[in-house]
Amino acid sequence: MNGTPAPDYAPGTDPVTEAFFALHRGLPRQGPGSDTTTRRLLEEAGPLPEHPRVLDAGCGPGRSTLLLAEEADAHVTAVDVHQPFLDSLAAEVARRRLGDRVTVLNCSMDRLPFPDHSFDVIWAEGSVYTVGFDTALGAWHRLLAPGGILVVTEIEWTVPDPAAPVRAYWGASYPLRTRTANADAAQAAGYQVRAHRPLPESDWWDEYYTPLAQRIARADPLQPGMPQALAAMRAEIAMRSDHGSDYNYAVYLLQPHDYTPHTPENGIAMTTWTTRPETAEDITAIRDINLAAFPTAGEADLVDALRADPQAWIDGLSMVTEAPDGTLVGHALLTRCHVDGASALALAPCAVLPSAQRTGAGSAAIRAVLDAARAMGENLVLVLGHTDYYPRFGFTPASRFGIRAPFEVPDEAMMAMALDDTRPVPAGTIQYPAAFGV
Repeated sequence: MNGTPAPDYAPGTDPVTEAFFALHRGLPRQGPGSDTTTRRLLEEAGPLPEHPRVLDAGCGPGRSTLLLAEEADAHVTAVDVHQPFLDSLAAEVARRRLGDRVTVLNCSMDRLPFPDHSFDVIWAEGSVYTVGFDTALGAWHRLLAPGGILVVTEIEWTVPDPAAPVRAYWGASYPLRTRTANADAAQAAGYQVRAHRPLPESDWWDEYYTPLAQRIARADPLQPGMPQALAAMRAEIAMRSDHGSDYNYAVYLLQPHDYTPHTPENGIAMTTWTTRPETAEDITAIRDINLAAFPTAGEADLVDALRADPQAWIDGLSMVTEAPDGTLVGHALLTRCHVDGASALALAPCAVLPSAQRTGAGSAAIRAVLDAARAMGENLVLVLGHTDYYPRFGFTPASRFGIRAPFEVPDEAMMAMALDDTRPVPAGTIQYPAAFGV
């Protein structure tokens, strides 16, 4: 329902609107998204206060509300204008015994009756189109507490010259802008852009379009308004299938300009990290990071050896984390490897200065290098590492893909991830670059 907006989703007697709601009632999601993406954003939005106060704006039936209440131990105020969605959420809240953590309220997201600084987090997955990106950002700024963060998804162009059919389609329903234009709008509304993350293609299909298509096939075409709703939904799905590379949902993590990051005991603020590809001037600093992060020079030497190997090194996939003063504090590296001859990437080494560990500096570098690989059209990424750390990025045991290491290793420690779930993943034995010595 939030791939293409209907003319008016507020409750009422319009039969087309009611038909739209009927098509979406009970689906896993009412728009593109996934629990994996929600968890990733929750991790990236941190650190949060204990029992953070969260506003879920345009909550729908509350998929994100419930996850935030249970996994972030948050007090969530869930607002929407469609009472049946709120009734469904309230019933699930009662079933899960979350009544002390979730409050539901029938209210428009741009006219909220809360005092200034009421929330540590404002969360809006797939809902901002109902009032518009600029309107929502303006209405929510005052509600964020000092240090608060806004997590919002917006649909936008991903190419400079979209195809004529998709331009006409979106021009008639919800005019799209580019990432640059949306970032400029956020800046003008008083926010700094902490991160921008495109949604993976699987977030469009797995829990939204595929179940929606099944619902469409079973819909009653004689219900008032249903023929129009069915035509609109079929057109939306077809447009994504034919021209999906021209547009996408992206997540913006935004903080007010006047926010001064809290500095923890180690003197490094988690919210200050920026990432970028390495340059020639960074080579010494990257070696110093790896020397400081590991007990021997093995990882530092490995980076240097990989950089010297044209078969392994890929420009743009060595990412550094930079502090506000320009100091490099973190590093993550992807290099070319293979699985039975098919191209893949190896994530290693990943390193953070001891003074910046446990501040998000490492996660920032890893997410940035994975995003860069995705933008290059890469898919399979492999990592041998801690099982309590890498799954947060989407890694699972490589054995699930039929992939195995060329040496003995605990099954759960050898992990893999597909950057695009729609593409096939090769099975077989990993062949690492010569610098790994295996």
